[in-house]
Amino acid sequence: MRRFGRVLLATVGLSAGTLALAVDYRIETLAEGLDHPWSLAFLPGGGMLVTERAGRLRLIGADGRLREAPVAGVPEVFVGGQAGLFEVALAPDHRDSRWVYLSYACGTLAANTTCLDRARLDGQRLVGREALFRAEPAKHGRSHFGGRLTFLPDDTLVLGLGDGFDYREQAQNPGNHLGSLVRLNPDGSVPDDNPFVDDSEARAELYTIGHRNIQGIVFDEALGELLIHEHGPRGGDELNRIVPGANYGWPLVTHGIDYTGARVTPFTELPGFESPVLHWTPSIAPSGMTLYVGERFPEWRGDLFVAALAARQVRRLIREGGEIVAQEALFTELDERIRDVRSGPDGALYLLTDSTEGRVLRVVPAP
Repeated sequence: MRRFGRVLLATVGLSAGTLALAVDYRIETLAEGLDHPWSLAFLPGGGMLVTERAGRLRLIGADGRLREAPVAGVPEVFVGGQAGLFEVALAPDHRDSRWVYLSYACGTLAANTTCLDRARLDGQRLVGREALFRAEPAKHGRSHFGGRLTFLPDDTLVLGLGDGFDYREQAQNPGNHLGSLVRLNPDGSVPDDNPFVDDSEARAELYTIGHRNIQGIVFDEALGELLIHEHGPRGGDELNRIVPGANYGWPLVTHGIDYTGARVTPFTELPGFESPVLHWTPSIAPSGMTLYVGERFPEWRGDLFVAALAARQVRRLIREGGEIVAQEALFTELDERIRDVRSGPDGALYLLTDSTEGRVLRVVPAP
């Protein structure tokens, strides 16, 4: 599929030279027939792992073909609404250790939460599975689990969580994990330099608090900064630059309104709370984010790409000197909810479409 249009939005201080950088691409279908694919991880020998929200982990071989049988050994997953199997991530030393990390909803409708496990990949089977983290408290419902994770340069990992939807006030309570970003050692233990580790009234795993539902995480090694995005209610989706120990304000501060039309709060900013780098109002429903570092699209190198569900697109965040100066709506011709976007080791951009007949798509330069 060839591209046939682009939309530039929210231009801030963008040079005319940057505006002229149109990129021609081709979209290829790598795999199809997936049930709400949620995340993918590139294997060092080629191929990739893909999660399905329905609780299955799928393998695409180095030959580019989807294996019919799911990977065995996946933990029992609570599935329903937004609940299911979420992120798959490889340990930084995966080539030697074979560790694969999975985040997922666990429990029952009456009492569920976000869990994190790891296991070793042995062919098409996970073995030696270990439970690393279970967010507390358990809650009722099928919404706002977070689930995205990434590794930091010190080999710790950060895992984004949600507020459970009906428990949003708890995002301001450091005595639990709701609406937070947590930081863990690879074995699930707590790093001794976590910002709340010496606070007897706070959970030691906490890295930041005051989030609604974290859905994208990227660490930019060149700039040494951690970025996350999260869903707002009606409007107020946020891109945030993470400061360890900071409070990001939800639900006391937001640019969004409630689904009923009522104000969540009269405040869009307050002293003591970190303000977003940018917000999307109306909401685009961001889900998944990558930093493009490939060589095949030099015009995109160093830019952030945000998958969007409600907006049915990928939003390119054009950066100059690390600052976002404009946004471009891409792949709108697909007219599909995009769950995840990844910068591949081959320089291509990979997309996951969110449906019962979901696809893995590869974006490459047009010939």
